[in-house]
Amino acid sequence: TDFYKQKQGVDGFPAAEDPGVLSVKQIYNYYKSHGYKTVVMGASFRNKEQVLELAGCDLLTVSPNLLGEIQQSENDVPQTLDASKSSSDVPKTVLTESEFRWRMCQDECAHFKLAEGIRKFAIDLEKLQKQFEEKI
Repeated sequence: TDFYKQKQGVDGFPAAEDPGVLSVKQIYNYYKSHGYKTVVMGASFRNKEQVLELAGCDLLTVSPNLLGEIQQSENDVPQTLDASKSSSDVPKTVLTESEFRWRMCQDECAHFKLAEGIRKFAIDLEKLQKQFEEKI
């Protein structure tokens, strides 16, 4: 979502149109409708509306503040995702490595955010290793 906010120069998106929410819905529906035995997890929510849009997803990492907002709400939380009712317009696809890499390059957000995530994990791993070395 932050990638798209910056790219489009906007402050945010309605939860139902949020690119991150739409991505999780698309992934969930694709895997569930094609029978993949996997767990889909949504993360990095900025507001409770994003969380509620994904009610029914296998796992969601939700901050205590957002959980509190949802708990204090008087509104019902309808299940928006349901594996038994999932469908996808995307046919089941098996990609070669080169096809996968090409598709990753075609998706600007996926390309940059994956690389950024790997770099940040590497930095965090080095920090963790130093902490262990100091304790040993």
